[in-house]
Amino acid sequence: MNQPLAYVHPGAKIAKNVVIEPFTTIYNNVTIGEGTWIGSNVTIMEGARIGKNCNIFPGSVISAVPQDLKYNDEETTVEIGDNVTIRECVTINRGTADRMKTVIGNNCLIMAYCHIAHDCVVGNNCIFSNNSTLAGHITIGDYVVLAGMTAVHQFVSVGNHAFVTGGSLVRKDVPPFVKAAREPLSYVGINSVGLRRRGYSTEKIREIQNIYRILYQKNYNNTQATEIMEAEMEATPERDEILQFIKDSQRGIMKGYFKSN
Repeated sequence: MNQPLAYVHPGAKIAKNVVIEPFTTIYNNVTIGEGTWIGSNVTIMEGARIGKNCNIFPGSVISAVPQDLKYNDEETTVEIGDNVTIRECVTINRGTADRMKTVIGNNCLIMAYCHIAHDCVVGNNCIFSNNSTLAGHITIGDYVVLAGMTAVHQFVSVGNHAFVTGGSLVRKDVPPFVKAAREPLSYVGINSVGLRRRGYSTEKIREIQNIYRILYQKNYNNTQATEIMEAEMEATPERDEILQFIKDSQRGIMKGYFKSN
Protein backbone atom coordinates (compact mmCIF):
# COMPACT_ATOMS: atom_id res chain seq x y z
CA MET A 1 0.00 0.00 0.00
CA ASN A 2 3.01 2.28 0.25
CA GLN A 3 4.14 1.58 -3.33
CA PRO A 4 4.55 5.05 -4.89
CA LEU A 5 4.65 3.76 -8.48
CA ALA A 6 1.28 1.96 -8.29
CA TYR A 7 -2.15 3.62 -8.45
CA VAL A 8 -4.85 2.43 -6.04
CA HIS A 9 -8.21 4.20 -6.17
CA PRO A 10 -9.22 5.57 -2.74
CA GLY A 11 -12.48 3.61 -2.97
CA ALA A 12 -10.76 0.24 -3.30
CA LYS A 13 -10.85 -1.97 -0.19
CA ILE A 14 -7.40 -3.49 0.21
CA ALA A 15 -6.35 -5.59 3.22
CA LYS A 16 -3.41 -4.12 5.12
CA ASN A 17 -0.91 -6.86 4.27
CA VAL A 18 -1.58 -6.97 0.51
CA VAL A 19 1.60 -6.42 -1.56
CA ILE A 20 1.21 -4.28 -4.70
CA GLU A 21 4.19 -4.05 -7.04
CA PRO A 22 5.08 -1.00 -9.22
CA PHE A 23 3.02 0.15 -12.21
CA THR A 24 -0.12 -1.69 -11.16
CA THR A 25 -3.52 0.04 -11.40
CA ILE A 26 -6.43 -0.81 -9.11
CA TYR A 27 -9.78 0.81 -9.85
CA ASN A 28 -12.69 1.83 -7.61
CA ASN A 29 -15.11 -0.82 -6.28
CA VAL A 30 -12.43 -3.49 -5.84
CA THR A 31 -11.90 -5.74 -2.81
CA ILE A 32 -8.65 -7.65 -2.21
CA GLY A 33 -8.19 -10.04 0.72
CA GLU A 34 -5.27 -10.34 3.09
CA GLY A 35 -2.04 -12.02 2.06
CA THR A 36 -2.55 -11.42 -1.66
CA TRP A 37 0.35 -10.41 -3.89
CA ILE A 38 -0.26 -8.27 -6.98
CA GLY A 39 2.64 -8.21 -9.45
CA SER A 40 3.75 -5.26 -11.55
CA ASN A 41 1.74 -3.99 -14.52
CA VAL A 42 -1.47 -5.68 -13.37
CA THR A 43 -4.80 -3.95 -14.01
CA ILE A 44 -7.67 -4.73 -11.63
CA MET A 45 -10.85 -3.01 -12.78
CA GLU A 46 -14.18 -2.21 -11.15
CA GLY A 47 -16.15 -5.12 -9.76
CA ALA A 48 -13.20 -7.33 -8.82
CA ARG A 49 -13.58 -9.35 -5.60
CA ILE A 50 -10.30 -11.14 -4.88
CA GLY A 51 -9.85 -13.47 -1.91
CA LYS A 52 -7.02 -14.22 0.48
CA ASN A 53 -3.50 -15.40 -0.34
CA CYS A 54 -3.83 -15.04 -4.09
CA ASN A 55 -0.92 -14.37 -6.46
CA ILE A 56 -1.55 -12.32 -9.59
CA PHE A 57 1.40 -12.11 -11.96
CA PRO A 58 2.47 -9.24 -14.25
CA GLY A 59 0.35 -8.23 -17.20
CA SER A 60 -2.94 -9.73 -16.01
CA VAL A 61 -6.20 -7.81 -16.46
CA ILE A 62 -8.95 -8.71 -14.00
CA SER A 63 -12.61 -7.62 -14.26
CA ALA A 64 -12.51 -5.77 -17.57
CA VAL A 65 -15.90 -5.20 -19.19
CA PRO A 66 -17.19 -8.20 -21.16
CA GLN A 67 -16.35 -8.63 -24.83
CA ASP A 68 -20.07 -8.99 -25.50
CA LEU A 69 -22.10 -6.57 -27.60
CA LYS A 70 -25.14 -7.23 -25.40
CA TYR A 71 -23.37 -5.80 -22.36
CA ASN A 72 -25.07 -2.56 -21.35
CA ASP A 73 -22.85 -1.25 -18.56
CA GLU A 74 -24.53 -3.37 -15.87
CA GLU A 75 -22.80 -3.34 -12.49
CA THR A 76 -21.34 -6.84 -12.50
CA THR A 77 -18.40 -8.56 -10.82
CA VAL A 78 -15.54 -11.02 -11.00
CA GLU A 79 -15.33 -13.12 -7.82
CA ILE A 80 -12.05 -14.93 -7.19
CA GLY A 81 -11.66 -17.27 -4.22
CA ASP A 82 -8.73 -17.86 -1.86
CA ASN A 83 -5.30 -19.28 -2.74
CA VAL A 84 -5.70 -18.67 -6.46
CA THR A 85 -2.63 -18.21 -8.67
CA ILE A 86 -3.11 -16.20 -11.86
CA ARG A 87 -0.05 -16.20 -14.07
CA GLU A 88 1.22 -13.69 -16.62
CA CYS A 89 -1.17 -11.91 -19.00
CA VAL A 90 -4.33 -13.75 -17.95
CA THR A 91 -7.59 -11.93 -18.74
CA ILE A 92 -10.78 -12.49 -16.73
CA ASN A 93 -13.89 -10.52 -17.76
CA ARG A 94 -16.72 -9.66 -15.42
CA GLY A 95 -20.30 -10.85 -15.92
CA THR A 96 -23.25 -9.59 -17.91
CA ALA A 97 -26.95 -9.45 -17.11
CA ASP A 98 -27.11 -13.23 -17.66
CA ARG A 99 -25.33 -14.30 -14.45
CA MET A 100 -24.13 -10.89 -13.21
CA LYS A 101 -20.75 -12.34 -12.28
CA THR A 102 -17.78 -14.43 -13.35
CA VAL A 103 -16.59 -16.79 -10.61
CA ILE A 104 -13.28 -18.54 -9.93
CA GLY A 105 -13.25 -20.94 -6.97
CA ASN A 106 -10.55 -21.61 -4.37
CA ASN A 107 -7.09 -23.11 -4.95
CA CYS A 108 -7.07 -22.70 -8.72
CA LEU A 109 -4.03 -22.30 -10.98
CA ILE A 110 -4.66 -20.25 -14.12
CA MET A 111 -1.50 -20.34 -16.23
CA ALA A 112 -0.13 -17.66 -18.54
CA TYR A 113 -2.23 -16.18 -21.35
CA CYS A 114 -5.47 -17.93 -20.39
CA HIS A 115 -8.74 -16.09 -21.02
CA ILE A 116 -11.91 -16.52 -18.96
CA ALA A 117 -14.85 -14.72 -20.51
CA HIS A 118 -17.99 -13.24 -18.99
CA ASP A 119 -20.42 -15.26 -16.87
CA CYS A 120 -18.16 -18.28 -16.48
CA VAL A 121 -18.30 -20.25 -13.23
CA VAL A 122 -15.14 -22.20 -12.39
CA GLY A 123 -15.05 -24.59 -9.43
CA ASN A 124 -12.35 -25.27 -6.84
CA ASN A 125 -8.91 -26.82 -7.37
CA CYS A 126 -8.90 -26.37 -11.16
CA ILE A 127 -5.81 -26.10 -13.37
CA PHE A 128 -5.94 -24.31 -16.72
CA SER A 129 -2.68 -24.65 -18.65
CA ASN A 130 -1.21 -21.95 -20.89
CA ASN A 131 -3.44 -20.33 -23.51
CA SER A 132 -6.60 -22.17 -22.50
CA THR A 133 -9.65 -20.11 -23.42
CA LEU A 134 -13.18 -20.13 -22.03
CA ALA A 135 -15.93 -18.42 -24.02
CA GLY A 136 -18.91 -16.94 -22.16
CA HIS A 137 -21.45 -18.69 -19.93
CA ILE A 138 -19.33 -21.79 -19.27
CA THR A 139 -19.58 -23.93 -16.13
CA ILE A 140 -16.51 -25.84 -14.96
CA GLY A 141 -16.67 -28.28 -12.03
CA ASP A 142 -14.13 -28.96 -9.28
CA TYR A 143 -10.69 -30.51 -9.96
CA VAL A 144 -10.94 -29.95 -13.71
CA VAL A 145 -7.71 -29.85 -15.73
CA LEU A 146 -7.59 -28.15 -19.12
CA ALA A 147 -4.27 -28.80 -20.82
CA GLY A 148 -2.58 -26.14 -22.92
CA MET A 149 -4.41 -24.33 -25.74
CA THR A 150 -7.79 -25.88 -24.96
CA ALA A 151 -10.71 -23.84 -26.32
CA VAL A 152 -14.16 -24.26 -24.75
CA HIS A 153 -17.32 -23.22 -26.61
CA GLN A 154 -19.84 -20.89 -24.96
CA PHE A 155 -22.51 -22.48 -22.74
CA VAL A 156 -20.54 -25.72 -22.37
CA SER A 157 -20.31 -27.53 -19.01
CA VAL A 158 -17.37 -29.65 -17.85
CA GLY A 159 -17.98 -32.07 -14.97
CA ASN A 160 -15.96 -32.59 -11.79
CA HIS A 161 -12.57 -34.32 -12.10
CA ALA A 162 -12.54 -34.19 -15.92
CA PHE A 163 -9.26 -33.93 -17.82
CA VAL A 164 -9.14 -32.39 -21.31
CA THR A 165 -5.97 -32.88 -23.33
CA GLY A 166 -4.03 -30.05 -24.95
CA GLY A 167 -5.23 -28.36 -28.10
CA SER A 168 -8.76 -29.68 -27.74
CA LEU A 169 -11.87 -27.96 -29.08
CA VAL A 170 -14.65 -28.50 -26.54
CA ARG A 171 -17.97 -28.04 -28.33
CA LYS A 172 -20.12 -30.38 -26.21
CA ASP A 173 -20.45 -31.00 -22.48
CA VAL A 174 -17.74 -33.16 -20.89
CA PRO A 175 -19.10 -35.52 -18.19
CA PRO A 176 -17.49 -35.96 -14.75
CA PHE A 177 -14.43 -38.15 -14.13
CA VAL A 178 -13.45 -38.62 -17.80
CA LYS A 179 -10.44 -37.99 -20.01
CA ALA A 180 -11.35 -36.22 -23.23
CA ALA A 181 -9.12 -36.00 -26.30
CA ARG A 182 -8.91 -36.18 -30.11
CA GLU A 183 -10.82 -34.23 -32.76
CA PRO A 184 -13.75 -34.27 -32.59
CA LEU A 185 -13.51 -34.47 -28.81
CA SER A 186 -14.04 -38.03 -27.62
CA TYR A 187 -14.05 -40.20 -24.51
CA VAL A 188 -10.67 -41.93 -24.09
CA GLY A 189 -11.16 -43.34 -20.59
CA ILE A 190 -11.62 -42.03 -17.10
CA ASN A 191 -9.23 -39.73 -15.28
CA SER A 192 -7.87 -42.55 -13.13
CA VAL A 193 -4.57 -40.82 -12.31
CA GLY A 194 -6.36 -37.72 -11.00
CA LEU A 195 -8.90 -39.80 -9.09
CA ARG A 196 -6.17 -41.84 -7.36
CA ARG A 197 -4.40 -38.65 -6.35
CA ARG A 198 -7.63 -37.49 -4.71
CA GLY A 199 -8.14 -40.69 -2.72
CA TYR A 200 -10.52 -42.69 -4.92
CA SER A 201 -10.15 -46.42 -4.34
CA THR A 202 -9.47 -48.98 -7.07
CA GLU A 203 -13.00 -50.32 -6.58
CA LYS A 204 -14.56 -46.89 -6.99
CA ILE A 205 -12.52 -46.23 -10.13
CA ARG A 206 -13.64 -49.57 -11.57
CA GLU A 207 -17.26 -48.67 -10.80
CA ILE A 208 -16.93 -45.41 -12.73
CA GLN A 209 -15.29 -47.26 -15.63
CA ASN A 210 -18.21 -49.68 -15.79
CA ILE A 211 -20.69 -46.82 -15.92
CA TYR A 212 -18.89 -45.21 -18.85
CA ARG A 213 -18.61 -48.53 -20.70
CA ILE A 214 -22.40 -48.51 -20.89
CA LEU A 215 -22.48 -44.91 -22.09
CA TYR A 216 -19.61 -44.96 -24.60
CA GLN A 217 -18.70 -48.53 -25.55
CA LYS A 218 -22.00 -50.42 -25.90
CA ASN A 219 -23.51 -48.46 -28.81
CA TYR A 220 -26.52 -47.28 -26.81
CA ASN A 221 -27.97 -43.82 -27.25
CA ASN A 222 -28.01 -41.56 -24.20
CA THR A 223 -31.58 -42.41 -23.25
CA GLN A 224 -30.95 -46.15 -23.42
CA ALA A 225 -27.66 -45.82 -21.53
CA THR A 226 -29.16 -43.80 -18.68
CA GLU A 227 -32.07 -46.24 -18.35
CA ILE A 228 -29.64 -49.17 -18.09
CA MET A 229 -27.49 -47.29 -15.55
CA GLU A 230 -30.51 -46.62 -13.37
CA ALA A 231 -31.82 -50.18 -13.67
CA GLU A 232 -28.59 -52.18 -13.40
CA MET A 233 -25.98 -50.08 -11.59
CA GLU A 234 -25.96 -49.67 -7.85
CA ALA A 235 -27.00 -46.19 -6.72
CA THR A 236 -23.85 -44.37 -5.58
CA PRO A 237 -22.93 -40.70 -5.42
CA GLU A 238 -20.74 -41.10 -8.53
CA ARG A 239 -23.40 -42.90 -10.57
CA ASP A 240 -26.01 -40.33 -9.59
CA GLU A 241 -23.66 -37.44 -10.40
CA ILE A 242 -23.04 -38.83 -13.89
CA LEU A 243 -26.74 -39.44 -14.50
CA GLN A 244 -27.68 -35.95 -13.33
CA PHE A 245 -25.00 -34.36 -15.50
CA ILE A 246 -26.32 -36.15 -18.60
CA LYS A 247 -29.93 -35.20 -17.82
CA ASP A 248 -29.03 -31.56 -17.17
CA SER A 249 -26.90 -31.16 -20.30
CA GLN A 250 -28.19 -28.39 -22.56
CA ARG A 251 -25.70 -28.76 -25.41
CA GLY A 252 -25.50 -32.55 -25.23
CA ILE A 253 -22.49 -34.54 -24.08
CA MET A 254 -19.51 -35.41 -26.26
CA LYS A 255 -20.26 -38.53 -28.29
CA GLY A 256 -17.19 -40.33 -29.55
CA TYR A 257 -15.09 -43.13 -28.09
CA PHE A 258 -11.42 -43.65 -28.87
CA LYS A 259 -9.50 -46.61 -27.48
CA SER A 260 -6.11 -45.28 -26.45
CA ASN A 261 -3.06 -47.54 -26.47
